[in-house]
Amino acid sequence: MKIAAATDDGTRLSAHFGRASAYLVVTAEDGRILDQELREKPAHHGRHGHGEQHEHERGHGHGDATGHADDRGARHAAMVEPIGDCQVVLARGMGRRAHDALREAGLEPLLASEDLVADAVRAYLDGTLVPHPERLH
Repeated sequence: MKIAAATDDGTRLSAHFGRASAYLVVTAEDGRILDQELREKPAHHGRHGHGEQHEHERGHGHGDATGHADDRGARHAAMVEPIGDCQVVLARGMGRRAHDALREAGLEPLLASEDLVADAVRAYLDGTLVPHPERLH
């Protein structure tokens, strides 16, 4: 089984899936971690500098009259492509459309409270991970 954790540094679980820059992909079997690989993750919202507006703050990117809905679907597909061989995706927060895109691709998105990727993965493998659907926005 492969578990993809949204991260920026390979250590901490991202608070926002769409803004994470990478996935730490963990390969596990019988509850044991066999391998880990850091993979680049295309940004959904982009990585903004201080003071820059996000698309949704300018009124774009969420299916408005400017035609950005197709753009959004392409961004979601690009985010899923690097982890197409995984079964589970972990993050601490996620937008509903990204969540739905992951599910449609056959992945199980789970929102966790753990700060560290290692803790979230261990909890998942041990069957003690508590999903937090209220972190879906």
